[in-house]
Amino acid sequence: GVWRQTRALLFKNCLIKCRTKKSSVQEVLFPLFFLFWLILMSMLHPHRRFEAVPSVELGALDTAPLLGLVIGYTPPSAMAREVMRRVAFDNFEDGLITEEYLSEEELEEASFLKPSNFVGVVFKDSMSYQLRFHDSIAMSSIYMESR
Repeated sequence: GVWRQTRALLFKNCLIKCRTKKSSVQEVLFPLFFLFWLILMSMLHPHRRFEAVPSVELGALDTAPLLGLVIGYTPPSAMAREVMRRVAFDNFEDGLITEEYLSEEELEEASFLKPSNFVGVVFKDSMSYQLRFHDSIAMSSIYMESR
């Protein structure tokens, strides 16, 4: 039964391998060649080991440069108000000045009126936003596609 079929199948495979010597040799040598190539590359470019960095207390956030900073945001929504409230009061003792704008155009006009101390935040949805400064738009540092 099963043993006879298995033995016949193994014999058939051995005959095929003997008749196709070139492809049989390639099946063995190509993986060995690539393994040798990987070992050679790892020897030419050894791993760098970096020393551990000890834990350091960084101290309190220096809020002096942020005094007088105005943060404008749009569109006005409950989620945006909550986020801006947390930004203003949870991280800074005195709080930052936050202003709500109805549209991006109003936000841009406000940034031209107070260019030195104004930062705009445009909420795209509940998980993403853009920062707008007087002369530029700060894009996210995580790019999902090629520039």
